[in-house]
Amino acid sequence: MSAPTPTAGAAPMTHRQTLEALSGLLLVLFVALLSSTVVSVALPQIIGALDGSQTQYTWVVTATLLTATASTPIWGKLADLFNKKVLIQIAIVIFVLASAAAGLSQSAGQLIAARAVQGIGVGGLQALVQVAIAAMIPPRERGRYNGYLGGVMALATVGGPLLGGLIVDTSWLGWRWCFYVGVPFAVVALVLLQLTLRLVTFRRDDVKIDYAGAALIAAGVSVLLIWISFVDSSFDWISWQTFVMVGASVVLLALAVWVESRAKEPVVPLEIVRERTTALAILGSLAVGMAMFGGAVFLGQYFQIGRGYSPTQAGLLTIPMMAGVLLSSIVAGRLITKSGKIKPYIVAGSIVLVAGFGLLATIDHQTSLAFVGVAMFLVGVGVGMVMQNLVLAVQNTVALKDIGAASSSVAFFRSLGGTIGVSVLGAVLARQVASKITEGLTAAGIPTSGSGGGSLDLNSLPPVVVDIVRAAYGDATGHIFLISAIIAVVGIVAAVLLKPVTLRTSLDLPDELKAAAVAADAVDGAPAFDEVQPDLDDREATARR
Repeated sequence: MSAPTPTAGAAPMTHRQTLEALSGLLLVLFVALLSSTVVSVALPQIIGALDGSQTQYTWVVTATLLTATASTPIWGKLADLFNKKVLIQIAIVIFVLASAAAGLSQSAGQLIAARAVQGIGVGGLQALVQVAIAAMIPPRERGRYNGYLGGVMALATVGGPLLGGLIVDTSWLGWRWCFYVGVPFAVVALVLLQLTLRLVTFRRDDVKIDYAGAALIAAGVSVLLIWISFVDSSFDWISWQTFVMVGASVVLLALAVWVESRAKEPVVPLEIVRERTTALAILGSLAVGMAMFGGAVFLGQYFQIGRGYSPTQAGLLTIPMMAGVLLSSIVAGRLITKSGKIKPYIVAGSIVLVAGFGLLATIDHQTSLAFVGVAMFLVGVGVGMVMQNLVLAVQNTVALKDIGAASSSVAFFRSLGGTIGVSVLGAVLARQVASKITEGLTAAGIPTSGSGGGSLDLNSLPPVVVDIVRAAYGDATGHIFLISAIIAVVGIVAAVLLKPVTLRTSLDLPDELKAAAVAADAVDGAPAFDEVQPDLDDREATARR
């Protein structure tokens, strides 16, 4: 295998250049997050306008998460092998083209297809931003910047629903601008990164990307999610369709593991995944992704269909959760940078997340908005303390050459958890809503068609039916948050089992330099480790070259 060599002309970035590039990376992250949050409260109107169903509502979200999940490890592996800056720009272009296609959709099926392509770009942006930051900033300092990431995440999540609500409620704009609105931000980010981002690229001549593994993973997960979406409605739990689809999913995923164990450049390196910190972070991310994505994606639907608020009002009502994300991510990030300790914040955040979902599990269509706001705030605090810091814990344990694969592996399983969570909870919600609507119509003496999960457009329904539908959605939402709380308990277990570590202060430290640092500290009168670190960093950079 040929040794990696740095790209000619790539010079280390100064502190000012790092800050300038960071602004572009944060804008990229904002664009990626905005793509999902800006449509969160608009989806009921979008699906209604396209004459879609509750299942299609779920798949508009699931399609993006699924393709982002499948593409994330590929992007991460490519980041270990090719120019990170170029990869980020490619992801932005894919995102822009898919966003335009989504805005031009004429049916729910076309929208789902465009969102699937958009997910490929989103997967790249979410993975590559963290990889680029990891390549520029040492883990100890990264805690502070993770706070900034949390702030951007909160801004996109707060501003997205508000912006989406305003767009839908503005007659001369319309829901299509929910997809167009991210395009100018993406173009600005593209130009800004071209001017500011400078990263050393290590090129190899024997590059092999494990497309077979990625394809098997995507196929296995897709078949499983399709089964989840249609079981108990189109066919029974015990049926030949269930046997074929679940069996095919198991076989495909087993083949994926076999391929990954033998691939020269696996998209999910098993040796990294088996490391204790990475394995626990993956387990925690899987649980948090299932709980957060699976639960939070339906809040806009709860406020609009279950409570009767407008899209703009629904966006305003989600502010407590986003305020919790903003506050906890910034405060926890600064405290982590100051102390170098990360486990206590992940454990505390996991507990708070479960408590928040536990409270949301008790809501119905008449619950006090103040109570719902407190519960959402706790969920936001938990997410802000856990999500980015699980990635940081992994980045602190692997060599710089593996940061792309390790970071993307955590992001992969978090997206996988979110994909499964949205699909499972969406299916549960659809069943609950269908059952409750049928019961309500029967009690009111209104004939039922037997399909409680039809169109989400309430404008053409009689007032008495609208009331029944709203009560059904409002009451059924508590059930999915109960499931989210149970899933999130797994995150507490993973956090407790994490090995306590102090974040290192260098970007990477080969074993021989670690030994030299330990030996230096052991000598009387020798400078402390942090004092010799700049010299070690210089030697480390030389060793890499």
